[in-house]
Amino acid sequence: MKNTDEKGLLHEEEYDAFNPELIAQRKKAAELTMKFNTSGDKAFLEELFDRKMDDVVITAPFHCNYGGEKLKFGKKVYINFNCTFQPCAGIEIGDHTFIGPNVQLYTAIHPVDPEERIKDIATCRGIKIGAGAWIGGGAIILPGVVIGDGVTIGAGSVVTKSIPARSVAVGNPCRVIRSI
Repeated sequence: MKNTDEKGLLHEEEYDAFNPELIAQRKKAAELTMKFNTSGDKAFLEELFDRKMDDVVITAPFHCNYGGEKLKFGKKVYINFNCTFQPCAGIEIGDHTFIGPNVQLYTAIHPVDPEERIKDIATCRGIKIGAGAWIGGGAIILPGVVIGDGVTIGAGSVVTKSIPARSVAVGNPCRVIRSI
């Protein structure tokens, strides 16, 4: 994924959420995730992500507004039910990573100023989750965050900044409480 800034967050980029191509991608993602959620048939996920999903388990319902290369999975990834992924800037999930139920991963950043918001331009930062990570149920991962290899994120945490490898981090805002 992209380089990080001085705060350890991934690079920020602009995007126009009303771009017709992005609208078409979101429509396709909505249709395929709805079909997956009502049938449980992995073929719909394979079509959405343009890859075989033999080594990835996703439990329905699953919510994701982009597919293809915007969401990259490692090997032996488990994603529990009712997760929401919003990968407009891309999300990478490393090998042997477990994601609990109701986890939310957001990459879009909308302007706080309403005059800026109505210009339809937003920014986004990707999310990268390392190998062997465990994201507890109900955690929220915000734009630009890098979660290192072997990290455990406590249930209900709100991760606003990057977490170094082999750490246990909890809370709102999420902070490292010990190294492994």
